[in-house]
Amino acid sequence: MVAVPRTWVVGEVVTAAYMNAEIRDQWLDMLAAWVTYTPSWTASVNPSLGNGSVVGRYKKVGRKVDFQIDLTMGSTTTYGTGAWSLTLPFTAASSSGSRVGVAQALGGSRFGGQVIVSPGANGVGAFFPASAAVSNYSSAAAAVPFAWANGNELRITGVYESAT
Repeated sequence: MVAVPRTWVVGEVVTAAYMNAEIRDQWLDMLAAWVTYTPSWTASVNPSLGNGSVVGRYKKVGRKVDFQIDLTMGSTTTYGTGAWSLTLPFTAASSSGSRVGVAQALGGSRFGGQVIVSPGANGVGAFFPASAAVSNYSSAAAAVPFAWANGNELRITGVYESAT
């Protein structure tokens, strides 16, 4: 976690400990590996992961959060009812406007979509064309953009400002 920069006082002696804390440690944090987390998957009637998997990871520098979520359906996964949402690693800032990221649905075909992080949100929704015959986006759900099945994947990538 990046520390708040030190406020220097006139006449203060710069020591190795100060330099390490103010420069080295800040760079080490920015260059560190991404952190994993386990997103929750919800809908109006919640889906059940069963023997599928969901893995999230993020890199936070200051209030900027880069994140990825990989949801893989298993043979015992159920898909719930309504629009899907996956939790973010941190609550989004209440700034104006939504932030847009990228989503992919991988089944028999690959569908490109987008991700929306709304102001103050704790979760993220993915949007895809409702079918191959339409171009407008609908929320990812049990039958959007196709009927999900064992081995299908939902991949989400985005960037947003966190509230803290």
